[in-house]
Amino acid sequence: MDIRYEVNPIDFKSYSTSEVREAFLIESLFQTDTLQWTYSHYDRLVIGGAVPVEKTLRLDWSDVLKTAYFLERREIAVINIGGEGTVRVDGEAYTLVKRDCLYIGKGKEVVQFESEDAAYPARFYLVSATAHQSYPTKKLPISEAVPTKLGTDAESNCRTIYKYIHQEGIQSCQLMVGMTLLEPNNMWNTMPAHLHDRRMEAYLYFDMEPSSRVMHLMGQPNETRHIIVKNEQAIISPPWSIHSGVGTSHYTFIWAMAGENYTFTDMDPVPMEALT
Repeated sequence: MDIRYEVNPIDFKSYSTSEVREAFLIESLFQTDTLQWTYSHYDRLVIGGAVPVEKTLRLDWSDVLKTAYFLERREIAVINIGGEGTVRVDGEAYTLVKRDCLYIGKGKEVVQFESEDAAYPARFYLVSATAHQSYPTKKLPISEAVPTKLGTDAESNCRTIYKYIHQEGIQSCQLMVGMTLLEPNNMWNTMPAHLHDRRMEAYLYFDMEPSSRVMHLMGQPNETRHIIVKNEQAIISPPWSIHSGVGTSHYTFIWAMAGENYTFTDMDPVPMEALT
């Protein structure tokens, strides 16, 4: 498990490109027949990837978390971005096709991941936060998720947002998770930018061509930096940072938040003239 510590925004101002990438970019999440994990000290969020091909993968790393099992004091969101796969939760099977979401609450002991077809394996994106209360395991297929259309062609940000885990959707202790799909010829996300000082956020960029890139913008509004992101790479975004991006082509991203507040309205907009 890769451990990422918190970065002071004042220290961040002196970071080189390589230091910014080392602190906030997760470059390799999806590896065949293994679970890849990154533990962020921002709100104790754990970000992972599972690609079961020849074998079943089991949710573990309890030795690093110092608990008897992974979800003893945690909850987790699972979103499939690959071929059809199955998640077994204490023996109960949930089949996920591409873009389906599964929430698993605190206290579930045995979680396993399988692919239906080894030639087109599932690619499970995993996001876990600490939890003090248990909520029921629940699946939300992409076919049943309610789409919200936003943006304009003039602003190059026509997009569809799906909210999976939130106050009016799948219930959780503190996780909020959703997905944004940009339309062809639209490249901007989350601009004008905003901050939410009581919640951190993580982005997974995917459905990108191998040659495509996203320029992810981060930092305090008056001290921004960028990270160049490839397909299926993730970004850790601190509470003090904006989180926006523009691609060389359209793309899809999963956003996940954890922290003190559990509402989408807890954000501070950043005027365009404040960005430097």
